This record gives sequence, C-alpha cells and structure tokens, in this order.
Amino acid sequence: MRYHSVAVGLLRHAAGRIQTLRTWGALQAAPLPPRLKINEDDITENFLKGSGPGGQKINKTSSAVQLKHLPTGLVVKSQETRSRSQNRKIARRLLADKLEQMQNGTESRTAIKAEAHRKKRASKLKKTRRKYRRLLDATDGDSVEEDEEADDDGDGEGKGEGDAEGDGKGEIGGERNDGRGRQL
Repeated sequence: MRYHSVAVGLLRHAAGRIQTLRTWGALQAAPLPPRLKINEDDITENFLKGSGPGGQKINKTSSAVQLKHLPTGLVVKSQETRSRSQNRKIARRLLADKLEQMQNGTESRTAIKAEAHRKKRASKLKKTRRKYRRLLDATDGDSVEEDEEADDDGDGEGKGEGDAEGDGKGEIGGERNDGRGRQL
C-alpha cells in the first residue's frame, strides 16, 4: 500500500502529557492492477494424488491440481486444501500471478505487494534499531557521568584503576572507595 498524505495533530491530556496523532489520507494512492485473465483454451489441467501431511485422505484422492500454460510452458501445482474446487481456484490465481510477473515485472500485483511488505518490514526494523540505540545511548550516558564523577582527582585514571593493591578498590580524592566511586 502506498500512503500519500499524513496529518499530524497534538492531543493534550489532563495530566499534561502530549500525544501525537497521525491520520492517513487516501489510504491507497494507487490501487493494485487487476488480475490477469487467462484463456481456458491455453491451459491444460491435471488432477494428481497429493502427498505430504493430510493423512490417508490426501494420499488416496486426486485433489491436487496441476495447471500448464501452453503458450509459455509454465507449470503450477496446488495442493493447499483437500478440496479439488478450491485447489483449482488457487492454482489459477497462482498461474495468473506468475504470468503477470513475467509480463509486467516490477509493475505486477505481486511485485507491488512484495515492495510494500519490504518497506513495512524495513520500517519496523528501523524503529527497533532506533529503540535499542536510544537505550544504549541512555546507558552509555549514565556510565559517562559515572566516569566523570569518579575521575575527580584529574589524574585520568578514574575509578581507582591505578590502584597498586589490585583488589579493584581505589582511592578518589584521598578516600577509599569500592571501585565505583562510592566511599567505603
């Protein structure tokens, strides 16, 4: 889906909190192109016995559908349900989508849907990265403040890292501390 206009507004709550509101205008700027119509004379249809999960019913009945588009030689098989009529519809839809993808390339229904899905996923990942970057920056900011507090004597060592005893405890400003800048 392609969105083309966003209206942003602010809502002020009684508690003083401000919430941003977004409304989408014209939810689909460009509708998907119609499905390709396939001439029934260009298709050969075979019914096959299924395989895989579904048990004895799938293995004994010929409910799987295989379509071959004669002009292109493209073959599609559908065994998604136990119903032959539903599998016929699904196989025709799959064949139409594949033919349209071959003819129209990036302008086909499947390509447009895939691009929208890719953009949505990329946006989701970007938001996740942004969230964790903020968390990381917040924790790094805290440790930087602690470092600055611990390095009060100006010797550049901070947190008593130059302690000769090697017990992880040091002295800051002439006082004993626990290695984190806290007095003992």
